[in-house]
Amino acid sequence: MSEKILAELPAKVWRVSVAVGDVLAQGDTVVILESMKMEIPVLVEEAGTVESVAVAEGDDVQPGDLLAVIA
Repeated sequence: MSEKILAELPAKVWRVSVAVGDVLAQGDTVVILESMKMEIPVLVEEAGTVESVAVAEGDDVQPGDLLAVIA
């Protein structure tokens, strides 16, 4: 089953920490968002492999925007 990683707040993508094919453990950082001069890591809830990355560094995201898919 795939896990969709979604943005939870309006922000800018500061860093993409994964690439397609990367194997992640529970709690690994997928992306780091920047909002109001704060860096907010977005973590994976379950271990898996990165199936797709939907954002690039510098992108603006809104709540509900897809960041990545973990399979």
